[in-house]
Amino acid sequence: MKLTMLGTGNAMVTECYNTCFVLSEGQRHFLVDGGGGNTILRQLARADIDWKDIKDIFITHKHIDHLMGIIWLLRFICQNMNGNKYPGEVNLYAHDELIGLIDQMAHMLLPEKQTRFIGQRVHLIPVSDGETHNILGCKIVFFDIRSTKAKQYGFTMYYDDVEKLTCCGDEPYNPYNRQYAENSTWLLHEAFCLSSQSEIFHPYEKHHSTVKDACQLAEKLQVKNLILYHTEDQNILKRKELYSKEGAAYFSGALYVPDDLQVIQL
Repeated sequence: MKLTMLGTGNAMVTECYNTCFVLSEGQRHFLVDGGGGNTILRQLARADIDWKDIKDIFITHKHIDHLMGIIWLLRFICQNMNGNKYPGEVNLYAHDELIGLIDQMAHMLLPEKQTRFIGQRVHLIPVSDGETHNILGCKIVFFDIRSTKAKQYGFTMYYDDVEKLTCCGDEPYNPYNRQYAENSTWLLHEAFCLSSQSEIFHPYEKHHSTVKDACQLAEKLQVKNLILYHTEDQNILKRKELYSKEGAAYFSGALYVPDDLQVIQL
């Protein structure tokens, strides 16, 4: 199993792509979020991931920096289905409100010759809090992160019998989801900026965390490996160095501050 970070930035970045990633097992791929536009297609190509091999997609919430790339991907998928160039089917998971929005946007923006595949070979699957699905041969449990903004879901993937990877979405961890995040082998958590620069970036006004916050949380939850994402990009050239240094003071596990397109072996 490997994780490819297609993008690592927050909604307003220009020096990197918006946060989205792919979990892969061989030639099977699970895409989580799509970033803010058609750059998703370029990032997949640069990562040597054939978008036609993506058969499972999960969208955490409706913010445009997570959703709009999915509309582009749906266009490519449906267009190629229409031309008999896309094999098989694709499953798209999200909470019920978001599924309705995606369905509506697709039918408003795409021609009927493409949208006719929605419900036939493109399956829009609403998930509820605590619902389980099998993706990449692994048990995945979706959960409501109890967002303070738009309704948002995260998930935990159980793999290799005793390991688990938890994605908390792009807002601070809510204790309601402790059963999922605690003792995670891998925890993906947003870190909007350094704690030392919180007066510059104002993370709390935006309902986000600092590197210090995320690392203290991971230590408390006894996480083995912490991946920080959804960050600002003004420190992009030294982000890995700066974030790692601040985080090391609060987290004793392995800390990852990935760049766009970085691959992490799980």
